[in-house]
Amino acid sequence: MRMGNHAALSTVMLNLDDDDQAEAVDAFVLAHPQGTPFHRSAWMIAVERATGNRSHMLAAVGPSGSIRGVLPCHHVQSRLFGQALVSSAFAVGGGILANDPAAVAALASAAQDLARANGDLPVELRGGPSPAAPWTTRVGEHVGFCRQLAADDEAELLAVPRKHRAELRKALANPALRVEHGRSARNLRDHYRVYGESVRHLGTPVFPRRLFQEVLLRFGEDADITLVYDRDKPVSAVLTLYHQGRVMPFWGGGVGDARRLRSNELMYYRLMAHGRSRGMTQFDFGRSKAGSGQAAWKKSFGFTAEPLAYHDWSPSGATRDISPHSARYQWRIALWKRLPLPLANLFGPLISRGLG
Repeated sequence: MRMGNHAALSTVMLNLDDDDQAEAVDAFVLAHPQGTPFHRSAWMIAVERATGNRSHMLAAVGPSGSIRGVLPCHHVQSRLFGQALVSSAFAVGGGILANDPAAVAALASAAQDLARANGDLPVELRGGPSPAAPWTTRVGEHVGFCRQLAADDEAELLAVPRKHRAELRKALANPALRVEHGRSARNLRDHYRVYGESVRHLGTPVFPRRLFQEVLLRFGEDADITLVYDRDKPVSAVLTLYHQGRVMPFWGGGVGDARRLRSNELMYYRLMAHGRSRGMTQFDFGRSKAGSGQAAWKKSFGFTAEPLAYHDWSPSGATRDISPHSARYQWRIALWKRLPLPLANLFGPLISRGLG
């Protein structure tokens, strides 16, 4: 569907259910140095199918019909948190992916038009180039962590600062701990069990189980699960994406014993080796809130924080407040932490599908 024109460019809405159009998007994303998994059709479709938040793939197209830029968006809807057009929902990245400033401007304008057409929604872009005013940019609220993978296990161990390395060695010396990588139904079940308990401890509703299923299905071999077992009990787990040479652990956590066992340290160390075996060259530890304990933990693992930029626009000036660190939601977080785990896992997906 044609959206509009911007100089020599046209902006169109692509249909990701059309294999040819989806393949054209993915070819552009995979060829672009700033492309992420969250720009790919697999992510857009997985989120829509699992959460009901409709996906929209905007594209800037040149006179020859070639794609010059894309902007993946989800229309996120929630009675608790309001609505927004988000690029990309449930992701730490997204935003405009374009070859030139003209395509950036065209896609920013198309996003504003789409937001107005859907009820004057605010728009949230998680990364990418900054559109011109009236868009606003927030820098440094979140930080990212990425570095080159070392040449081998020993070099990787030495890349971890001494204090944290000593804790990792304790886990490496524990014969009761074993690590497994896979994509089976059992891997998915054990991951969800660990992840659900981990986010409940943080006071955050767990995402729908189907979201993890859909991501594994849509990404195929570009996604898998790493688990650490204490004998037969899963204690740490992470779902990882692999994109253009990057290992990207995404949904991960540990049960209450994980800290004592140092199983999270072991999991990520073994994941680095697993990434090397797949031909990956970088380890992208994802984003954390600046100044958080999670950010400090990643720094202690030998990673350097880099500020991330997010961009917003709203026809009314109002934006969503969905940060777990917001004072507005602190009482909800405290209450959620007290819920029995079965109740948290029952009601969590009904709430979290509207967070995006």
